[in-house]
Amino acid sequence: MKRLLVLSLSLLALCAAAALASAPASLLTPDLALERLQRGNERFVSGKMIHPNQDAFRRTTTAKEGQKPFATILGCADSRVPLEVVFDTGIGDLFVVRVAGNVTYFDQAGTIEYGAEHLGANLLVVLGHTRCGAVTAVVKGDHVEGNIPAMVANIVPPVEKVKSENPGMATAELTNKAIEANTWQSIEDLFKQSPIMRDMVKAGKVKVVGAIYDVDSGKVNWLGEHPKQQELLALTGGPK
Repeated sequence: MKRLLVLSLSLLALCAAAALASAPASLLTPDLALERLQRGNERFVSGKMIHPNQDAFRRTTTAKEGQKPFATILGCADSRVPLEVVFDTGIGDLFVVRVAGNVTYFDQAGTIEYGAEHLGANLLVVLGHTRCGAVTAVVKGDHVEGNIPAMVANIVPPVEKVKSENPGMATAELTNKAIEANTWQSIEDLFKQSPIMRDMVKAGKVKVVGAIYDVDSGKVNWLGEHPKQQELLALTGGPK
């Protein structure tokens, strides 16, 4: 009897997970969208992925009816962070923006605005990750050429701040702190240059959170909303 009860509960939990993982984006609040990502990452870490929305039906449906992603992810271009896999999602689920160092410039901001305003993605996750090459290069002061210096320019302020607040700290620990600081910086940069996103967050239409992906364990550490979100939402003006 006990084994039957355990089996029944396990089946119910599996069905609930499958239902949430494949629920239409229109039925998800920002908090439910976040829960969907959290549950998907838990399945990924535990090796119990269900690979939702990855069949021919989903492919043809999204081709004919268009995309309706439930979340936008601003992540790093690092090949070790495949976002749809990390969150156990499928075709049309995520509106993905990837750039080295998960930085926010006008093109990333514009893409994020499109995902929120036109596609209806009511959750934005800015996802940094451990062992980030872009942040590590800035921390170490590595020589870079071409377009890379301009690309990592937004990473410099958070790195310098972390260094000034932690004199003498070992490079590895300093880098981890800088990775988190850079994630917050990307959110701050978005709010500073996007009145659209500020207004949508203030209206409760979109939720913006930071997170860090651990490339060793596969686990996402959820940071929550920016510590100074209310101050940032009170800003005026837009891109310069």
